[in-house]
Amino acid sequence: MRRFLFLSIITLVASIAIHAVDPTATHFNNDECQGSLRPYPGPTQAYDYPDTLTPVFINHVGRHGSRFPASASNCITLQRALMHADSIGSITPLGKRLLALTQHAIERSNGQWGALDSLGMAEQRGLAARMYSNFPMILNNGEIKAISSYSPRCLMSMYSFTYQLSRMNNKLEISASSGRNMSYLMRPFDIDNEYLEFRKDKNAMKPYEDFMLQAIPVEPLQRVLGKNYPYDDIDVQSLALVEYYVIAGMSAMQVQCDASEYFTSDEYNRLWSCFNLRQYLQRTASTVSTIPADIASPLLANLIETTDDVVNGKSQLKAMLRFGHAETLMPLLSLMRLNGCYYMTNYFDTVAKNWQDFNVVPMSANLQMVLFKTSKGKYYVRIDHNETPVTLVPNSNSIYIPWEEAREYLMRCIPIYYQP
Repeated sequence: MRRFLFLSIITLVASIAIHAVDPTATHFNNDECQGSLRPYPGPTQAYDYPDTLTPVFINHVGRHGSRFPASASNCITLQRALMHADSIGSITPLGKRLLALTQHAIERSNGQWGALDSLGMAEQRGLAARMYSNFPMILNNGEIKAISSYSPRCLMSMYSFTYQLSRMNNKLEISASSGRNMSYLMRPFDIDNEYLEFRKDKNAMKPYEDFMLQAIPVEPLQRVLGKNYPYDDIDVQSLALVEYYVIAGMSAMQVQCDASEYFTSDEYNRLWSCFNLRQYLQRTASTVSTIPADIASPLLANLIETTDDVVNGKSQLKAMLRFGHAETLMPLLSLMRLNGCYYMTNYFDTVAKNWQDFNVVPMSANLQMVLFKTSKGKYYVRIDHNETPVTLVPNSNSIYIPWEEAREYLMRCIPIYYQP
């Protein structure tokens, strides 16, 4: 007994020591470990601008708000595994709680899979209200144009946002449109042939598969399914990620869930890091391929063109609003090489330290390009990511950039074969 206890202590100390010296280990909190399923945290403060600048136009690209699970697939997969464990008597008390939670999520989502929920609508109204409060001189009158992906949650995000603007000022002339004709901007991941071929390339995801095999913990599954569950009959790593995805997505659909009941902090971080790496490889520029970012070139060109039209007096728009997906924003932010949204490495176990989906694309994530004008007629632009100003041009700490300089930089970001 003493020998067993001694060996257990040695094993525990060794495990702690290994994790303590692991330079790639992350220690994010439970909210952050929800990843891109995290409800929008909102800005920590409002940002003023110099009184020498007058805001004149806003270009906005946003992700839809918090939603019900995109499909029933993950919930059903987890439910079946838990029900099987229950039928063979291996399920644990914790597993029974998770089964009840999963069944509640399924019942709550039936008929609403992927739909925007009330939290997502509130996030979009909050974004619109802050935009109006921060830039009332832009939005006091005039024309606003809004477009969205054909996805109902994007359409409802657009309506929630524009509804709030109209409530704050019903003198605004707002036009809104949606449809598959917007896919070249809002859903290029559905129609870009080169990207569709990239997604079929199994070699592109080999870094993820290698990382997943060594990073994913199986202990959370054992704690719910029981040690006697027939694990040889299932893909343990994939099911572990399903458990992660279901639990991480509860907050976005406003279901109370304490993730610490099911995962230790280290386990939650490791599961998140796998989910995070998959999105990084599939949706951003990497040393594997730049194609996932390049597909945002038409959208970036559209941002440049609509800004040019205002600068050159061809457009009287006050704001151009676009509503899409995480898969819309991740490529765009990577293509623009914004800090924290673009990372190149051959060491994929370092991605979680340098690119975090919960910072890049939480629910209702957004990019805003605010155009300013001086009394002498010179134009400047400020880039806000999730309502926080960020630098744009490399080796420059300037937040306010002459439009000519910003335009030149952004045009260089677009591959030559995509340029109009």
